[in-house]
Amino acid sequence: MTKADSGAHTAPTVQVIERMFSLMDVLASGEDAVSLKEISEKTGLHPSTAHRILNDLATGRFVDRPQPGHYRLGMRLLELGNVVKSRLNVRDAALGPMRELHRLTQQPINLSLRQGDEIIYIERAYSERSGMQVVRAIGGRAPLHLTSVGKLFLAADDMQRVRAYATRTGLAGHTKNSLTQLSTLERELAKVRLEGHANDNEELELGVRCMAAGILDDQGKLIAGLSISAPAGRLDEAWLSKLKATAQGISEILGYQA
Repeated sequence: MTKADSGAHTAPTVQVIERMFSLMDVLASGEDAVSLKEISEKTGLHPSTAHRILNDLATGRFVDRPQPGHYRLGMRLLELGNVVKSRLNVRDAALGPMRELHRLTQQPINLSLRQGDEIIYIERAYSERSGMQVVRAIGGRAPLHLTSVGKLFLAADDMQRVRAYATRTGLAGHTKNSLTQLSTLERELAKVRLEGHANDNEELELGVRCMAAGILDDQGKLIAGLSISAPAGRLDEAWLSKLKATAQGISEILGYQA
């Protein structure tokens, strides 16, 4: 086969794929089944062309035909989506973006999950140049109310759960800055909900400040937190926008749609 023959064969194939994607985009734009006429109008495809491609997609269960002349996305897409979702976990999704954020800030970047009344550090991007005397080890734990990520999780709870947490833990402090009174913690959590991020102002460890943003799954549920740690005098508020953008990017990798 000559190069010209190959190109002639490839172009129609690519065109069919592009048309297939455009059809599926139209079906994805609404919850109800879409008529062939509307699909044709929105894609600019001739009804017979759209009908032929939709029938092929229906054969593979990528498209359903709930009634004659009407189409919607099929269950095969859900099956494939679940396969992809099962291969993803927050650590895998976060590691690359964390390294890039560390490159931009030159400070430790921490990924944490909630386990009961504590957060647990599951990954970090770190270098000796950060100037941090103490970096939380992977697997390390800390009370929710003393950490920026922990505050994100408490802020996601209702007031009753927060008060139950305070009763269980006694809101024990680690430093003079620790929030050990329920009323003070509640005010702090209200601020977290309003601003969409959280801070640790030397509450877990003197000389160390942190800022954190949440990572959400495809259902919009808070599943992890991303934080920047820095010496107290070096934490730069300009990093906050980069932190939030990175957390949102990781959330989108996990299927979250704003």
